[in-house]
Amino acid sequence: MASAELAQGNRVAGPGPALLWAVGLAGVAAIAVCTALTLNSDHLINRGAQALMLDWVIFGYVFAGLIAWWRRPASGFGLLMIAAGFVIFLSSLSSANAPLPYTIGAAFDLIPAVLFLHVFLAFPTGRLEGRRDKALVIVGWVVGFGLQLVSMTLGGFGPDNLLEVTVRISGAEALQRAELIVLGLLMLAGIGVLFQRRRRTRRPLRHPLTLLVDSFALGLLMIAILFGSAALGLVNGQAAFEWLRRGTFFAIGLAPIAFVSGLLYARLARSSVGDLLVELRDDAPPGELRDALARTLRDPTLELAYWLPEYGTWAGVDGKPVALDDNGTRATKIIERSGTRVAALMHDPALLDQPELLDAVAAAAAIALDNARLQVELRARLEELKGSRARIVEAGDAERRRLERNLHDGAQQRLVAVSLQLRLLQNRINDPDMAAELVKVASAELAQSLDELRELARGLHPAVLEHGLKAALDALANRAAVATTVAYNADGRLPQPVELAAYFVAAEALTNVAKYAEATEATVSVWRDNGAAVIEVADDGVGGADDTRGSGLRGLSDRVEALDGSLRVVSPAGAGTVVTARLPCGS
Repeated sequence: MASAELAQGNRVAGPGPALLWAVGLAGVAAIAVCTALTLNSDHLINRGAQALMLDWVIFGYVFAGLIAWWRRPASGFGLLMIAAGFVIFLSSLSSANAPLPYTIGAAFDLIPAVLFLHVFLAFPTGRLEGRRDKALVIVGWVVGFGLQLVSMTLGGFGPDNLLEVTVRISGAEALQRAELIVLGLLMLAGIGVLFQRRRRTRRPLRHPLTLLVDSFALGLLMIAILFGSAALGLVNGQAAFEWLRRGTFFAIGLAPIAFVSGLLYARLARSSVGDLLVELRDDAPPGELRDALARTLRDPTLELAYWLPEYGTWAGVDGKPVALDDNGTRATKIIERSGTRVAALMHDPALLDQPELLDAVAAAAAIALDNARLQVELRARLEELKGSRARIVEAGDAERRRLERNLHDGAQQRLVAVSLQLRLLQNRINDPDMAAELVKVASAELAQSLDELRELARGLHPAVLEHGLKAALDALANRAAVATTVAYNADGRLPQPVELAAYFVAAEALTNVAKYAEATEATVSVWRDNGAAVIEVADDGVGGADDTRGSGLRGLSDRVEALDGSLRVVSPAGAGTVVTARLPCGS
């Protein structure tokens, strides 16, 4: 499902307070150095505005990154934001009047744009999703850093450029224009990726996330316009270009604000978990529990499913089986208590962007959900009992019809024929040969009727069971359509109801083997296990049996469950079928 779900992600230890303080102080120092260098630069104009813009971006990315790293250490997004802030500081060294810092700053002049692209495409995990995103960022680094170094060797960066090898101003300018054009195109491609992701999610983004993604797109768009204008001379006049530059810095600095506002929104949402704890009661009905969780998560579409270990399935509040959504239109949060699954929240995938809220709600509701699960399990038992009773009545009616039909079409007809034969015999008493023939025919009819009545009686209660389950199973194996081996390892006699149920399990399973399995051999095994008798019928056929279809296996399940036992059918396609019944029988 969606879902590499962040709410289910690995727990990663967050940074300690000392490390956070150290990075924060380094950020403050970077802002101070950047401000001092910019205000004292001898080759910049509007130094105050330039310093303010740089500080705005450095502060926003470093400190928003610290918050993200602290709150969500499993995501690398916070560290990327911090790196973007410090790279902006490195690029600001080009304001220095000394050759070494100036050269470093000039080399990193275009890297912030590449790193912003990296940050925006890596949201929210801090990792790039696929080859396309990685290719965009790699090309950006090659162009923004590699070609920048080549350009600096050709001159045109002033006398403080320590990398200058030769002076080819025209070549350097052409290369710089190419860098700006390529980077601008990469920014536009990044915008396309962001909007493609939004369409691919097929869900409306929540307001804080919408604001954040839009701020990403706006930042990339402003960078593309700035670079395109610088490369192609689209803006006339230094003043106009300066205002465009300021607008770009302002737009880039909006992303950290939008990100922090999203964290604040999630924090406020998590505060409602306290109200949830007050609202929940140990005896809250499952329906009310679902409504309380939906209000807390602000998701009216929320659905609950409870895990029923006895049945190995999920059930809704009415006790009826439900399937977890696995087609990507919904997200699922599995809730566990003491390492055992309890319930599942099927919710709006947009909540995956608030993993802390999902975790807090799951932890708060675990006890109440466990209690509600017991209620659902009781309802499931009642539903199963209702179905079982209906099937028993239906099976009884069907069995009576079968007996009536077999008696009418079989033994009854033969006995009528015998009666007629005896009347004919009475009329032929003077003809010994004819009388003998009539007696022979009547005897054959009586023998056939006797066999049919015995077969009918065996279907009601097999007489062979009087000699024990082992003998009855051997008789079944001898009559089976495929080679059948019996392995009986239960000492002593089992209770009569258990033997009868085990016999019918074996009989029905072997009948199915003959009809459907296309098997060459079968095995019937019986053993005792912790106060229960276990009978297992296995074959080497085609598999694919379904115990939810047909009356045979369902009838067996009802018979076994009536003894407080369980019936399990494992039948993977192409790997045979194993029918296992566990029947409590005391020590």
